[in-house]
Amino acid sequence: MNSDTEITVKTDGPVAVIHLDRPEKHNALTEAFWPQMREALARLEADGTTRAVVLTGAGDKAFSAGGDIAGFGDLDGAAAKRGFQADCLRTFAAIEECALPVVAAVNGYAFGGGCELALACDLVLASDRASFAMPESAIGLVPGFGVLRGPAVMGRHWTKWMVLAGERVDAAQAERIGLVQRVVPHDTLLDEAVALGERIARNAPLAVRVGKQMINRGVDRGETGYSLEAVTMLQETADTAEGIAAFTEKRPPRFEGR
Repeated sequence: MNSDTEITVKTDGPVAVIHLDRPEKHNALTEAFWPQMREALARLEADGTTRAVVLTGAGDKAFSAGGDIAGFGDLDGAAAKRGFQADCLRTFAAIEECALPVVAAVNGYAFGGGCELALACDLVLASDRASFAMPESAIGLVPGFGVLRGPAVMGRHWTKWMVLAGERVDAAQAERIGLVQRVVPHDTLLDEAVALGERIARNAPLAVRVGKQMINRGVDRGETGYSLEAVTMLQETADTAEGIAAFTEKRPPRFEGR
């Protein structure tokens, strides 16, 4: 395994478990993660034996703390920023469109891109220690996928609560608003997620695949173009440059945008 591998994949019978694997960085997502996730899903779809996927975080604290913010500042110019955002959106679409059901097992913090990964999954189980947030406005951005899918999953007002105010919700509240289907004790989370995958795997695979496709039939891919351009525009602003600098320097930001 090379040093830039950010996920590990383990299979046990019909259920594969994908770990976001940077526990020392709270499983923050770098540029390398997005194509690796798509490639892993494609391999599992093609292997002929996997019938369900569980996505979780390595370690005991975080599902994923979101994008690696320091890395955002390394994207040089609008074309690079647009390309990065498009790559992220392709990965969220790959999860939603995967022929296999994908269950998120949220074992801790799910912030920013981590929360968006949960939104892209078909079902979400959460540890009683989990919490969710989309705090990108604190650095001058918005969650490009979260603003698209959040309203369908948990409603417009809760999405605004999380995106505009950057408010964090705990596991119990996430269950109440529909972001999470079940909250379970922390120590049993992965076992329960795998057991759910096994229950799905016992059902007729074609029926499961078609059922997922039919439920998702209202998903509008055309909306991603607006998100792509809007987030790219924000990434080019002085507010985002200030937000990233403030984050890396561990100080309050001084925003001036209108």
